[in-house]
Amino acid sequence: MVALVRSMLEGDHAARPVLVLSNRPDAGGLARAAELGVPTAVVDHRPFHGNRAAFEDAVHDRLIAAGAEILCLAGFMRILTPGFIDRWSGRMLNTHPSLLPLYKGLHTHARAIAAGDAEAGCTVHEVTAELDDGPIRGQARVPVLPGDTEQTLAARVLEAEHRLYPAVLRRFAKGDLAPILMT
Repeated sequence: MVALVRSMLEGDHAARPVLVLSNRPDAGGLARAAELGVPTAVVDHRPFHGNRAAFEDAVHDRLIAAGAEILCLAGFMRILTPGFIDRWSGRMLNTHPSLLPLYKGLHTHARAIAAGDAEAGCTVHEVTAELDDGPIRGQARVPVLPGDTEQTLAARVLEAEHRLYPAVLRRFAKGDLAPILMT
């Protein structure tokens, strides 16, 4: 999130950060966003237990009230329903720590190492109703090194993600949907 906000604060970016929203009041990104001068909001999912639609309506309402036009998921670990996704169709990006379509879901780095993959990486994609799916807008590849652990590989993938996601958003905000490939 910080890499995205910093990139949008650069003068020639087509997008501007209007809100950083979390479902967790203790999310560290809220303080980081506030330090960067970006408004923040919390829509805690816990009071909505059993009513996901009401939670998503509250999130949607906060985003609209802030003037959001593009939604970038970054560390938002809640699965969104098709109803919410439909409202943001073609305007919502997410990042995933694997070279999709490989390793959807969790524990992507451990799975890449266990499979003996020579490279791993991250993907930025448009969000669709299918988890970790949707049109790929960018990928960054990093080598899997001898002796890598889940943590060391994750750190290198995160560095690549911090370059990739802002680059994809910069193009996406201008309407350029051509995928970016980084190494």
